Amino acid sequence: MTLEAGHTSGRGDGFDDLRHEVLSQALMQAPFDGWTALMLRQAGDAAGVDRGTMKILFPDGIRDVLRFWSESVDEVMVEAMSAREFKDLKIREKVARAVTVRLEALEPHKEAARRAAALFALPSFAPVGARLTWKIADRIWRGLGDKSTDFNFYSKRTILSGVWSTTFARWLADDSDELEATKSFLADRIGNVMQIEKFKAQVQKTNIDPLAPLKILSKIRYRQSGVRN
Repeated sequence: MTLEAGHTSGRGDGFDDLRHEVLSQALMQAPFDGWTALMLRQAGDAAGVDRGTMKILFPDGIRDVLRFWSESVDEVMVEAMSAREFKDLKIREKVARAVTVRLEALEPHKEAARRAAALFALPSFAPVGARLTWKIADRIWRGLGDKSTDFNFYSKRTILSGVWSTTFARWLADDSDELEATKSFLADRIGNVMQIEKFKAQVQKTNIDPLAPLKILSKIRYRQSGVRN
């Protein structure tokens, strides 16, 4: 499954078709020129979009383009997760399928994705990359029907963010047929997560609070700083 103009980021302002036109041009130029302001202006020119409209479409420049791309690929993933055959899979299979669909949507633009990853490694872009990674994990869990609101809400998304990030990095270096190396790597990572979840379930049965040591340390810290609970 690939990214097409029909998948939107859900902004609802009526400009997503134009955004996709600019994004399509950017995805062709980014492998050669990188994700730069100059490249974005050239992509806008190639799409026939004037500078004033570009400011409306992407007020934060490259950051907004990358957000829009990531959110559009999220929509491809979410659509796949809503398919009837998806609901019959086991949890680990669902996670693997969601991540794989997302990577397959990125596959035609692998070098552009590589350039984006390098950009997100920079301090000025790292917060954007972190938020997009968190959103990917959140969209997957919501697609799985997760309704947690407690500590599990954050732990699930934190762990899955790590699964996505490491698998994405493996995919960037994968030149195997049908992404077999990446899929094998992903299966191992999901296996590790399932072991953690199994351990958590066993701990809960013992009525032991796994956060108790942190709570104790927190109280000690507050007392030392003169703050009372």
